[in-house]
Amino acid sequence: MSPEIVAERGDITESTVDAVVNAANSSLMGGGGVDGAIHRRGGPEILAACKKVRAERCPDGLPTGQAVATTAGDLPATWVIHTVGPVYATSEDRSALLASAYRESLRVADEIGARTVAFPAVSAGIYGWPLDDAARIAVETVRDADTAVEQVRFVLFSDDVLAAFRAALG
Repeated sequence: MSPEIVAERGDITESTVDAVVNAANSSLMGGGGVDGAIHRRGGPEILAACKKVRAERCPDGLPTGQAVATTAGDLPATWVIHTVGPVYATSEDRSALLASAYRESLRVADEIGARTVAFPAVSAGIYGWPLDDAARIAVETVRDADTAVEQVRFVLFSDDVLAAFRAALG
């Protein structure tokens, strides 16, 4: 059964859910945008957990379209699910990788027992994915997912992103 899907404007670092999804870079060492905000608000425990993941499981970094979970540190959530979305390219269709980032995040959520998950708009920021297409892929992938997650919240930072996700939800 597919999860209930909600789109709301807000700060994902304040989401009271079982897991928040971090639009991470492959290094897992923090960065800008959502990634930087999650690391700053969650504190040093998240970075320490990411360093452990790198040392034990992903020495070359987390591949695009994959996901791993760590502690959420000082965030209200219990877990952070880090996923790497693709950088948008007009020369190559990377839609399958973007869908995989959402699907793999939900698979990891199932592994850790998360029933409520908050997602940002993966790849729609600095990675340049066109907003309407990013929203469509996100919503379709979550709707079609075989997951025990009961609710997915798209927690979006601006009105234009929220509008795109609401339009994709129909």
